[in-house]
Amino acid sequence: MNGAAEGTQPPSVIGATAAGREPANEFDHPVVAGLYDVLDPDRSDLDLYVAVAEEVGARSVIDVGCGTGVLAIRLAERGLAVTGVEPAGEMLAVARSKPGVAAVRWVHGDAAVLAEGEADLATMTANVAQVFTTDQGWEETLAAVRAALRTGGTLAFETRVPQRRAWESWTPERTFVRADIPGVGIVEEWKRVDETALPLVTFTSTTRLPDGTEIEAVSTLRFRERDEIEVSLHAAGFDAVEVRDLAYAPGRGRLFVARAA
Repeated sequence: MNGAAEGTQPPSVIGATAAGREPANEFDHPVVAGLYDVLDPDRSDLDLYVAVAEEVGARSVIDVGCGTGVLAIRLAERGLAVTGVEPAGEMLAVARSKPGVAAVRWVHGDAAVLAEGEADLATMTANVAQVFTTDQGWEETLAAVRAALRTGGTLAFETRVPQRRAWESWTPERTFVRADIPGVGIVEEWKRVDETALPLVTFTSTTRLPDGTEIEAVSTLRFRERDEIEVSLHAAGFDAVEVRDLAYAPGRGRLFVARAA
């Protein structure tokens, strides 16, 4: 581990929940949400979704699991009608605090809250598609997204290739980030894997604040194989499923582009 993250235990450790409130997920914490963009500023991974929107001529987009709204705002600035859907209220609060948010319709919830509609494109960026750890949760999400799309509309999302075993690099030494944030001070972040029970991998992201407080957010991702994802898409009412390599992570992930039948 980088020396900046070593030393004695901090004076306090708090979980990723606010007192008296049940979190929607591990990101539903004001500090975790508030630091999310600062600690992960490079969102060039979103370029491929902007490209897909252009490719399919989308005029309306639903960003499922929109987080702090980076993609939603980018698309809205291009003149698209965008709905950002996010279950973590604290992440949504960060999104709503940004310039340009008036052009986006923000929805607090998951895909289940979507009404049947005529959207041209739905997206699930980064790890969103992998947070659904059960078949039921994944199938219900796909069905809800399909209902929100017009016939011929497009769903685009990415997943990691299981065989590349990305979790093996999620060590404190290899994931350590240290940032000097104006008005906050030195903030450090790192990850560690807690359990590997394939297809599920559980890991903890730790954020250490300037006063030594640590905030731990526990996540579980499911690493699905390509064929099971394709089967689930067809079952949910998608066809013409195209599987592409990820331009920003060649060989390490897949971009699924599926048409609503």
